Amino acid sequence: MMDNATPAPLTDGAPVRTLDLRRTATGRHLSRAELKAAMPRPEQDTSTASAAVEDIIRRVRTEGFAALADLAHRFDGVAQVTTRVAADELQRAADELDPAVRTALEESIARAKTFAEAQRPADATSTFGEGATVTQRWVPVRRVGLYVPGGLAVYPSSVVMNAVPALAAGVQSLALASPPQREFGGLPHPTILAAAHLLGIEEVHAIGGAQAVAAFAYGTQASGEAASIEPVDVVTGPGNVYVATAKRLVKGVVGIDAEAGPTEIAILADEWADADFVAADMISQAEHDPHAAAVLVTASEDLADRVSTALTEQIRTTKHHERVVTALAGAQSAIVLVDDLDAGIAVCDVYAAEHLEIQTRQASSVAARVTAAGAIFVGPYSPVSLGDYSAGSNHVLPTSGTAAHASGLNVATFMKAIQVVDYSRDALGGVARNVVALARAEDLPAHGDAILVRGVGQ
Repeated sequence: MMDNATPAPLTDGAPVRTLDLRRTATGRHLSRAELKAAMPRPEQDTSTASAAVEDIIRRVRTEGFAALADLAHRFDGVAQVTTRVAADELQRAADELDPAVRTALEESIARAKTFAEAQRPADATSTFGEGATVTQRWVPVRRVGLYVPGGLAVYPSSVVMNAVPALAAGVQSLALASPPQREFGGLPHPTILAAAHLLGIEEVHAIGGAQAVAAFAYGTQASGEAASIEPVDVVTGPGNVYVATAKRLVKGVVGIDAEAGPTEIAILADEWADADFVAADMISQAEHDPHAAAVLVTASEDLADRVSTALTEQIRTTKHHERVVTALAGAQSAIVLVDDLDAGIAVCDVYAAEHLEIQTRQASSVAARVTAAGAIFVGPYSPVSLGDYSAGSNHVLPTSGTAAHASGLNVATFMKAIQVVDYSRDALGGVARNVVALARAEDLPAHGDAILVRGVGQ
């Protein structure tokens, strides 16, 4: 990558770096590979996490609840005799929930349910002549483990986003895990418990981090008063680098939705965009985490300057000031200058953002040209925070460029397609010679014999 296409250092109090990808700066049109290398990304070393998580998984597999209790004491400062949250605690949390929050959660659940139920894939059958059919039948997985993180924020919305598509898929057994909180007597945050109760989730465990993923993947046996955890088929839910690493390490033992990285927003905007809107949306993602990414892609130097000024002004009054400042100043955030709208779309497709806002003229038609994004938010009145809570879409989305090949959490995440082959004797006879010919071509004559023994194709 050319030096003049790297982010400029922060100067004059600028809240975010500038990455100039215009031809006047680079001297030429950059290839897709060069654009990909130039994109702002978080600098994270996962080697330490991998070693720690491997040890946690080993301990949970071999020690069961004893390991979970020790890790809860070590990481969360709580003593446990069971990970299972009692039913009366779920009911109490729902009863004591702020009425305004309850109303908001119920609306979020209703909208997410409407969207999820519309996603259910239909079975499909192809007929290859009389008595010859192949059907793809969609069935839900048996059991799912849903993880909801704790840490810097409380995420009842993630309970909704994880559970609703699983329920819409028809999953019969759901278990939810969230970190124990010392200030709440070793239980997960009460708003998390209340959200679970509103969704009808009865099995909730006070387990955090990589150990929750391991417990779901391998299960734990009861010991004394500790409740057993039955292994699941799929684990979903966001989390920190330890959770993401654990999901990577158990993939294959169970299905996973994705290895979620730090959250990110990209905004494709032209000179028409409202700088205050753009700045507010960048800050809204930056407040998640010091590693969160906020990227503005624009061909307008004037907009870039106005957004920089708006960021400086809005950062002063935002609650999580230090977190936001750190995220915006990090290598993962930038204002990216491009030659024109076409170049901006190309950059956005290469970046493949978790959240992509389109704040341009004719935003709908621009959005239709984008081919890689977890979710696209069209126009000035579709901010990412709407999607986080109440749009009806799902906010568990692919990060770190994986939107180039992966999808957000949806009903199909919790289903599997079974192919059903149903041929009659005559139908088998009609294709028998082809099967035998291909079997012999691959030097697998027994495959052909399995056809011929049925007395067809002679």
